[in-house]
Amino acid sequence: MLVLDLGITQRKAHFPSMKEALGWSAFWIALALLFDAFLWFEQGSGKALEFLTGYIVEQALSVDNVFVFIVIFTYFAVPREVHHRVLFWGVLSAIVFRAIFIVLGAALVAKFHWILYVLGAFLIFTAVKLAVQTDMEVHPERNPVLRLARRIFPMTTNYEGGKFFVRHEAKKFMTPLFLVLLMIETTDIAFATDSIPAIFAITRDTFIIYTSNIFAVLGLRSLYFVVSGFMKEFRYLKYGLSLVLAFIGVKMLIEQWISIHIVTSLIIIFAIITLSILISLRHEKKELKETAR
Repeated sequence: MLVLDLGITQRKAHFPSMKEALGWSAFWIALALLFDAFLWFEQGSGKALEFLTGYIVEQALSVDNVFVFIVIFTYFAVPREVHHRVLFWGVLSAIVFRAIFIVLGAALVAKFHWILYVLGAFLIFTAVKLAVQTDMEVHPERNPVLRLARRIFPMTTNYEGGKFFVRHEAKKFMTPLFLVLLMIETTDIAFATDSIPAIFAITRDTFIIYTSNIFAVLGLRSLYFVVSGFMKEFRYLKYGLSLVLAFIGVKMLIEQWISIHIVTSLIIIFAIITLSILISLRHEKKELKETAR
């Protein structure tokens, strides 16, 4: 599907319209739900509910990724028509890195069960940090990967279409677009340290953890173009995400004494996210009315 997306739908680089972005988002969500139905028939309702809960959590947390991606693209003044290309390669790297993180995380949890309590406390800390965070800032000078890249390759002053590297007078140059790609990838790795521990509170099945992650990641590019069009309307979503992380963190800390059923978790998570979106939309509608007066 990724090859089809880049090779056919993005053969001519462009910034998708809202209608196109919503269509692709609906397609990726439908694909995830079809996979969930397949799990229901193959492995039972328990695994299917675990996947669905994990997918909703990962999809919701992806919105926070998207906000940062928008800031990065704005900071580097990336041409709109190449956003999709950067996100495509960012998704490919995310698939690889998340596989590594999940396998290592599962191995550590299996050997040292107390790590779950550390992860739970970390998620609560992240939830508080997300709730009190005011502005999202980009600091490329603090990114060691970017500093290393600049030392290895000379860089062109301007973008060269969708190219990451170009040759001038037999010398290889890095374009600013490659720096943006590195920034997107390192940011996604940082976000994976939040999202992957979150799903360990839902299931220990590495297959469910990985597939729910990947289906969320596959829809990340379409989600980016949708959210970039509705960014102002989602002002309270970060508080909803903060509550979701806090709930999952508490769930990990108390699971030895109090077990919260997967259906209950699914309902709570879905309700928090839905409520935060509805409050955001209501507030935006109220502001528009006041402005009209």
